[in-house]
Amino acid sequence: MTDSGDKKQLLHLVFGGELESLDDVQFRDLQGLDIVGIFPDYAAALTAWKAKAQQTVDNAHMRYFIVHMHRLLDPQEKPKG
Repeated sequence: MTDSGDKKQLLHLVFGGELESLDDVQFRDLQGLDIVGIFPDYAAALTAWKAKAQQTVDNAHMRYFIVHMHRLLDPQEKPKG
């Protein structure tokens, strides 16, 4: 059951959490990570990332990230650009 048609899925994960310090990417609480979701393309992931980042703008230690899952699933894939 797929609605992607001929378009290849390029899955992206958006997640975030509070960092221990601003100098490194070490999360204070791994159990408390905010898994925003998995998105079918970068544009959708970026929209979700921007929304979450904006919601937490007052907390300098809170960071959200986009993980290019499609690169992990297919490491032989050539990057575009």
